Amino acid sequence: MKKENRVVVGISIGDLNGIGPEIIIKCYEDPRSLELSTPVIFASGKTMQFFKNHFKSKINFFNIDTPKKIAHGKVNVVDVWRESVKIEFGKEDRKIGEYAIKSLEAATSALKQDFIDVLVTAPINKSNIQSDSFNFPGHTDYLAKALNGKSLMFMVSDSLRIGLLTDHVPLKDAANHITENLVKDKINTVLKSLKQDFGIRKPKVAVLAINPHAGDNGVIGDEDDTILKPSLDKIKSQGDLVYGPYSADSFFGSNNYKGFDAIIASYHDQGLIPFKTIAFGQGVNFTAGLNKVRTSPDHGTAYEIAGQNKADESSFKQAIQTAIKVFRNRTEFNHYGKDPLRKASK
Repeated sequence: MKKENRVVVGISIGDLNGIGPEIIIKCYEDPRSLELSTPVIFASGKTMQFFKNHFKSKINFFNIDTPKKIAHGKVNVVDVWRESVKIEFGKEDRKIGEYAIKSLEAATSALKQDFIDVLVTAPINKSNIQSDSFNFPGHTDYLAKALNGKSLMFMVSDSLRIGLLTDHVPLKDAANHITENLVKDKINTVLKSLKQDFGIRKPKVAVLAINPHAGDNGVIGDEDDTILKPSLDKIKSQGDLVYGPYSADSFFGSNNYKGFDAIIASYHDQGLIPFKTIAFGQGVNFTAGLNKVRTSPDHGTAYEIAGQNKADESSFKQAIQTAIKVFRNRTEFNHYGKDPLRKASK
């Protein structure tokens, strides 16, 4: 494949004491993985050499001091730091958290400057990344501020897509965060993403209720009647195929979800539990609504198996493939979206 057709995939290294470096190495050990994309890992050559030796990998890294020097056909490593780093697999370490943020910030900067096309983030520890200069619950919130757009956590797989009205919010506060404006913004973000990122011309979306049994006409909370239903009615009046609110307890067990292009859950676990039950290992966390493409695997740092060469790279590999696919879909949509006849003639 011609160099200009390769998508440049930037990778933030995540928590060095977790499984991130291992699954990254496993994804690119096969040289054929370089045929469709060019990986750029933001860490340091010295650190990646440590992981190569530890996992007895035959992977070859191409060390560069700036993303301006990216080489196609190679596994690039940008030196974000040069000092030696003490790796202690499975240990939560605030110093290691600082390196995870250095990598993320450098990769995000390269993304904003178009040195890389997409960003794939390895898992971080949400506790040890906190500092006076970095105070975000996770990647999604940081990228929402760093990049243009309104971010939405969108969990996607081949068979299921779930977006969230609220993500990393304590359960006791989730309902208070849900307003008509939030519902409108999140649903419109999902609809736009389904069209431009996944190529679905007339998407059909289901919304899960806030309360058990959708509130049972106000017996178990009135938020579904006073907030969700009026919001959905307004969206449907514009011609969009949005349905609900559905009672969440039976929605997935009845296979009702298979009739929709996406489902929007009211809070984190309402959406993530069924998603990880149905698609764990093949799922991807995609940040919809931004002007740039970012994905990550559907799992965390997995400290309990870090350094043992037991980590499964399937979800990270899927995150790379999804980022490439979304980037190409979005590029085509932006190129032809305003002139559908041009696309048809092509």
